[in-house]
This record gives sequence, structure tokens and C-alpha cells, in this order.
Amino acid sequence: MKRLLSVVETLAALSLLVIALLTAGNVLVRYTFGWQVPDWFDGTQMLLGIAMFWGIALATWYGNHIAVDLLWEALGPRGKRVIDVLATAVTLAFLVPLAWMVWVKVGGTGSQGTMDMRLPLKWFYSAAAVGATVAAVLAAVRLGLLPFGREAHAEAVDEITAEGVHGS
Repeated sequence: MKRLLSVVETLAALSLLVIALLTAGNVLVRYTFGWQVPDWFDGTQMLLGIAMFWGIALATWYGNHIAVDLLWEALGPRGKRVIDVLATAVTLAFLVPLAWMVWVKVGGTGSQGTMDMRLPLKWFYSAAAVGATVAAVLAAVRLGLLPFGREAHAEAVDEITAEGVHGS
């Protein structure tokens, strides 16, 4: 599990890094030489989609969604667990059809390509679809672990095993 999470984190981070490099590089060459990096705009759009889906996978696994935890903080451990299970179930109910529809989109792209270099959009959409699928799988695994008091924490990545999180 640790290796999978490391891959997910790396893919999301690399996507964001390439977006930043493409944008900065395009601005630099545009103002310096008066031309643009081919497909920089299409590329950054596609990479943003990839980064978002892989980031959703991480946020789902760690349960670090943007939230207001007034009720959750006021509850005891059992109440917190109930809310976490319900929230993860709702998230899973959203992610499964989302992943399915992204795969449908991949199947419907045909030979569409980017504007300048005609890079196949299917490559980018497929990477995003795998991220959406990983997000749904991690939500399902989290949903299976939460009722038993096991959950992932970003600071406890080293403790994650196939059986869950030790020490939670």
C-alpha cells in the first residue's frame, strides 16, 4: 500500500510540476523570443485533470477533504467513526460513477488530438481515468477499514500495510 500511495503522490506532484514548468517556460519564450511552446495550453489543461484525479485519490484515502468539522470535533470516537464511514460511503458512491464516466469519455475520444502537435487526447484522458479508478478503489478500501477503527493519516504513511494502519 505504501508503494501505491507513493506512486499516486508522485504522479500528482509531477503533473503539477510539469504544469508550472510549461506555463513558466511558455511565458519566458513568449516574452524573450516571441513564440509559444507548442500545445502548452492544451497540455496544461490535460495535466491539470490528471493532477486533480490523482489528488482526489489521495484526499479520499487520507480523509483530508476540505470540511468544517464542528459536529465531528464535538463527538466521541464512535460518533466520529460513524461520520467518517458515512462520508466515505458518500464519496465512494460519487467516485464509482465518476470513474466509469471518465472511462466512457476515454472510449469516445477517438482520434482527437491537441491543437498544435496533435498528441492523442486518449493518453491524457486514460491517465486521468486511472486516477479516478484509483480514487474509487482507495475509497472502497478506506470504507472497509474505518468500521474497525483503522484509517490512514498523512503523517503515518510508513506504518501502512496491506492489513491497514497499525497504531490507530
